[in-house]
Amino acid sequence: MKRRDFLKSSLAAGVGLSVANSGKTLLAQDKANAAPKHPVVIASGNGEQAIAKALEMMKQGRSPLDAVVEGVAIVENDPEDITVGYGGLPNERGVVQLDASAMDGPTHNAGAVAAIEGIKNPAKVAKLVLERTDHVLLVGKGAQEFAIAHGFEVENLLTEKSRKLWLKWKENLNLEDDWLPGPEDEYSTLMRQYKRHYGTINCCAINTKGDLAGVTTTSGLSFKIPGRVGDSPIIGAGLYVDNEVGAAGSTGRGEANLKNLCSFMVVEFMRMGKSPEEACLAVCERIVSHTKLPYLLKKNGRPDFNVHFYAINKNGQHGAAGIYHNPEAKYAIGDEDGVRLLDIPYLFKSKK
Repeated sequence: MKRRDFLKSSLAAGVGLSVANSGKTLLAQDKANAAPKHPVVIASGNGEQAIAKALEMMKQGRSPLDAVVEGVAIVENDPEDITVGYGGLPNERGVVQLDASAMDGPTHNAGAVAAIEGIKNPAKVAKLVLERTDHVLLVGKGAQEFAIAHGFEVENLLTEKSRKLWLKWKENLNLEDDWLPGPEDEYSTLMRQYKRHYGTINCCAINTKGDLAGVTTTSGLSFKIPGRVGDSPIIGAGLYVDNEVGAAGSTGRGEANLKNLCSFMVVEFMRMGKSPEEACLAVCERIVSHTKLPYLLKKNGRPDFNVHFYAINKNGQHGAAGIYHNPEAKYAIGDEDGVRLLDIPYLFKSKK
């Protein structure tokens, strides 16, 4: 065989092999990105009812976005949950300010509200920002006016429980002010438990078409400086959805998530091939390595706070992780096996 003919045949074989390998790669990717046979919903530990509602809605043909927003509304409406919506713990002035975000996988569109007052369902308002405006984030009075324009009623979101917890905090804030602490009661015990409390619900879902959506809603850090905004309404920090890869959200110290765009990074780690759990753990490691301020560190150099992440990928595989082990912390999952709580993997055994 002549050299020229040999090169031609070798080139043709190489091209054929390359095309064949490319085809195998595409087939592998298609298989890896195959949609689940049943809807799957993941949420933070306070999301069991939200998951049940979202699963029911998706089985009826509703979109994942509709499903997760309606699901978390159950928690937003619950006066006993002091971390979200109605009855959420207020800022230092005793005013409940809420944050929420929603993101739709198929359109890659997002909407959010921050520091909104008097509206118990901020996640629904965030969804309206997504659907009815060319904006992503509305804040404060503007967000409230937008909600009113769409029929939402302004209500007093401070319940008796959250008011008394705020008052306990205020009465014991400074020994040199003129506030005198009240008698020891059930709220004294709760106050010691919830002081500087981060509370949020994140919920993400995928349907049998492989479409994803997510929502994060919160009353934020208890007794915060008025106007403080955490990670929950910031796309990429407290929530991120990529319909080609997966969705992720977080609870815990919002400032850490804001500084690292953590939910975005969870999704990007899944894009690189990590499982949802591995991706969540990798972002926890990133927070640990990026926490430098002395007042945020313990004596051993580790962060003096905790953060949890929740993720679901295109296959419907799910996972979660935290920096520290908390035996009381769980994540909720709903699929063909029903709704249940699972332990959250972690980097370190103890926060001590």
